[in-house]
Amino acid sequence: MSFSTGSEKRAAVQGMFAAISHRYDLLNRMLSLGMDRRWRKRAVSMFSEDVASVLDVAAGTGDLSAAWLAHRRDARVLATDFVPEMCRLGAGKLAGESRLSGYAAADALALPFADGSFDGAMAAFGVRNFADLGAGLTEMARVIRPGGEILILEFFPSRNALQDKLFRFYFHQILPRLGGWISGDREAYAYLPRSVGEFVSREAFEELCATIGLNTEQRIEFSGGIATAVLVKKTSFSTKH
Repeated sequence: MSFSTGSEKRAAVQGMFAAISHRYDLLNRMLSLGMDRRWRKRAVSMFSEDVASVLDVAAGTGDLSAAWLAHRRDARVLATDFVPEMCRLGAGKLAGESRLSGYAAADALALPFADGSFDGAMAAFGVRNFADLGAGLTEMARVIRPGGEILILEFFPSRNALQDKLFRFYFHQILPRLGGWISGDREAYAYLPRSVGEFVSREAFEELCATIGLNTEQRIEFSGGIATAVLVKKTSFSTKH
């Protein structure tokens, strides 16, 4: 699966995640050996005490939103995803939670919210799929208040040669077969390792954030660097990226 334009990537990724939405949670648990829950729980604890209302971008089925609500009694969240099937599943998972402001189908590159609407924003394993990473981060920065924070939990390319070799074997040989067998869509799980390999480094990601006016406050690597959480703060803001 290769893309010549951002719009082509958007359409392909949207269709891919719609197709596997019914097995998405099960596959996350199995393919991460349950570690993804621990990563989310630790990541949301990085937010400052003055962050309460948060926008969850590319929220999928709502696991990060659930982790945030479990972490703080005063937490509030509005979840968005550009795959309607994911939104329906997430809304069902969080049904009855009064601190959920809504679950809306929305494109991360054109968020339907006013400037400064939230204390913070977050995304777990979603920004890698943005058709335009800079534009998506700019939108997330736009909708949070000055001094607000953005939390990104993501897979970045490995920096360790041995670890990279092990990852490549798992991602390229095991994951597509297992993910394809369970979900019925092998291509979706062949896309994952390619998207990680083509994604920016941690350092390049933080440099891009800085050009938007987002300064890195914390960076935590989980499970030997398999996943990384980066917390950035909006100290200034530029729509250019």
